[in-house]
Amino acid sequence: MTDFDVVVVGAGIVGLGAALAAHDRGLRVAVVDRATGVNGSSIRNFGHVGVTGQSGEALEYALASREIYLSLADRAGIWVSQRGASIVARGDDELTLLAAFAEERGGDQVELAGVDEMLERTPVRDASLTGGAFLPLDLQVDPRAAAPTIAAWLETQGVTFYWGRSVLGIETGVVHTAAGELRAESVVVAVNFDVDQFYPQIAADAGLRRCGLDMLSVDWNGRRPLDSPLLTGSSMLRYSAFAGLPGFDELRARYAVEFPQVIARDINLMYTQRPDGTLVVGDTHYRGSVIAPFQEEASFDELLALTSRLFGVDDLRVLERWQGVYASADAEFLRAAPADGVRIASVTTGIGMTTGLGLAASVIHDLYS
Repeated sequence: MTDFDVVVVGAGIVGLGAALAAHDRGLRVAVVDRATGVNGSSIRNFGHVGVTGQSGEALEYALASREIYLSLADRAGIWVSQRGASIVARGDDELTLLAAFAEERGGDQVELAGVDEMLERTPVRDASLTGGAFLPLDLQVDPRAAAPTIAAWLETQGVTFYWGRSVLGIETGVVHTAAGELRAESVVVAVNFDVDQFYPQIAADAGLRRCGLDMLSVDWNGRRPLDSPLLTGSSMLRYSAFAGLPGFDELRARYAVEFPQVIARDINLMYTQRPDGTLVVGDTHYRGSVIAPFQEEASFDELLALTSRLFGVDDLRVLERWQGVYASADAEFLRAAPADGVRIASVTTGIGMTTGLGLAASVIHDLYS
């Protein structure tokens, strides 16, 4: 058996955040993961740290995550863009909803923009453009590199990683693995949707399911660059900060008529451009206890058609298609204490990269405050 102060089960962004927070307290930390490297939800996303679209507890974690990302840019050398994000309005109702959002949040978080400014600052060329807004607090990281770079840096700082090691059981003070036992004062279980593999009743009580999503990337080299993440009206229908604002229900009703596939496939039409120039396009959402590996081509057809309309292009070349899977539940977070010194932490909606580091830091704070 090997002794640590904290053993973290799971090396996604939440698990890495817990390891970081514990390490920064001077604790002896180990991370154990059944994969041989970061390979889950933490690399299959937009890399958008969407601070502004959150509310309540999610906003608190997002703001904390933002500060941690900025610190990791210096400490670990991860790429972090501070150019904010843009959200485009197509239709007077989207502009009205953005205006209500700006009034609630203030100009330091939401800067309304007219048509000319949106055309100048983004590649959007949709004829229905009515304006938009800029979200200066939002960040962007490279989803393929951020979490793996953090893990590699933590290892150089003395955090012990056990890659490719399955966890068989967890109890107070001990993590049982396929290659022996790890003893620890505290255990943080950060396994995303696999909470049901260790604690089925806790997962059932939380209504935990799996959410599958379809994403793709297209060749964007030689086109007008997308300097920061770009969101659309469908994003307003998904982020909690917009729910309940004047015009929200009316916008959803319009989408159900004009863009029925956006509603049917639960699409968040948004974009980021990675440092290598590729444009990340997504994404659809579908939920169940098990996510089938078979992806419908119709989902990708819809994403490409919506993209062609938004940017006024019809010669998009697809580079990659992929499926992501993350935890989903009625609440945005699952936190539980199944035993003394054991904590479960999962982001149970699609804001893991936005909130995961902040959630993890709060779990370590609660254990050691």
